[in-house]
Amino acid sequence: MGQAGKALRHVLETYGISQSSLASALGVDRPVVFRWFHEQTDPTAETVASIVRVLRELNPTAAKDFIQFYLVDPTQAGEMDLMATPIQELPKSDTVDVSALSRLLKKKTNSYKYLFLISLLDIVQRRQFDVLSPITFQEIIIEMLANAWYPHTYFKLSFGLQDKISDKLDSLCIDISDTKIIFNDTDKKYLRRIISAQPIEDIVSSLKRYVPFLLIRPFFEQEVKASKAGRKKRTNPGDDEQEIVNLAAALFDRKKPLYRFDSSLYKDCSSITLHPEWVSYLENNYSIVRAWASWEWLKYMQQRNPNVPAIANKLFPPQERGSLNHQKAYWKLILKQTNLQCIYSKRTLPSSGFSLDHYLPWSFVAHDQPWNLIPTFPEVNSSKSNYLPNEEYFDEFVNLQHLGLSIANESMGKTQWSNYIEPYLADLKIDDKNNLLDLHILKSAYESTLIPLISIAIRQGFAKWYYR
Repeated sequence: MGQAGKALRHVLETYGISQSSLASALGVDRPVVFRWFHEQTDPTAETVASIVRVLRELNPTAAKDFIQFYLVDPTQAGEMDLMATPIQELPKSDTVDVSALSRLLKKKTNSYKYLFLISLLDIVQRRQFDVLSPITFQEIIIEMLANAWYPHTYFKLSFGLQDKISDKLDSLCIDISDTKIIFNDTDKKYLRRIISAQPIEDIVSSLKRYVPFLLIRPFFEQEVKASKAGRKKRTNPGDDEQEIVNLAAALFDRKKPLYRFDSSLYKDCSSITLHPEWVSYLENNYSIVRAWASWEWLKYMQQRNPNVPAIANKLFPPQERGSLNHQKAYWKLILKQTNLQCIYSKRTLPSSGFSLDHYLPWSFVAHDQPWNLIPTFPEVNSSKSNYLPNEEYFDEFVNLQHLGLSIANESMGKTQWSNYIEPYLADLKIDDKNNLLDLHILKSAYESTLIPLISIAIRQGFAKWYYR
């Protein structure tokens, strides 16, 4: 599971908040919070926002702590006290204008500025904060495309109607069908190499046109306001960008913007140089600044994908998938009791050596809940990949789940059975565990849960699949 469960467990234990009180305030059943707490499943991004709201009412410090822990890996944070600083309040500084930095991502209508800033932070960290040499626009835009590839291509999220970066990605030849590469490429090294080997000059020229210049505009708000008051409406394209280039150069030492440009002419700019005092600030507070930028990115993407599950797990390279040993042991138990057929190939399944298929693809649901898993053959699972199953498999899927539950009810101990079926009850919204054994009720619950999700997945671009 992802970082949300770890973060929730941390704040509940640290601040003495009971699972029951959080569940009551959220209006959910306690077992739902229990499963988050024990990392059996993750809350969706919209639920994370509700958790933050409720924690602010119960204990504001706990809410700040949750956000920080949720978006930052504490094992990579060095000796910084990550929990001391809330996400919304970037660490103060006597040398640089932190308030201007906090305004960089306000009122954005497309993804470019989020991706530019996050990508710039990634590059700075990868260089180990040794950024005396300029950072080229090409390097930043390659990083932007690599950061955008996962949410757009692998998870099929929307960046918004006005956003064109998805078109840029679609124009490239990037085919990563091997999930091992996807889950091992957490530093995006493989993706960056593929992108940089392609002709991307037009993409670089297009994406560098506005963002690098307008992103740092908050550092010069007074100067820009005074300039507007003293002139008529501009008609020449690039006047606003040229003004930022001039201000960044003239006020680099006094106003200390995040960076300046390598040319005095906006059209000729090809790289930026970070201000040394900002480099020092970022080095000392990197995890907090990166978490803040990630949180703003999450809010932007949630607004543009309001019905998509688990947005928080789909914005960056997916972390290593959790083990399915527990779920495999369940189906091994079933297969020892009876013969089962693969719902796709119609072949009889072996009692070992089978694969577990996510009926709704993992890249859509981003979880390993047992109600979405069924046994199949490895080659069939590989063929299905990230596709949605054709609707003709639905009845067989439910029948297989029902058969498994019925056999497990007879074979498992009472406690083991109760623990295993908890996700079925919570996610399929079935009140009585005995109803899981009623095929009609189970099918109705699956229809209510899966059919809307399948409709969303189709709108996102997930294609249907039929085994041949």
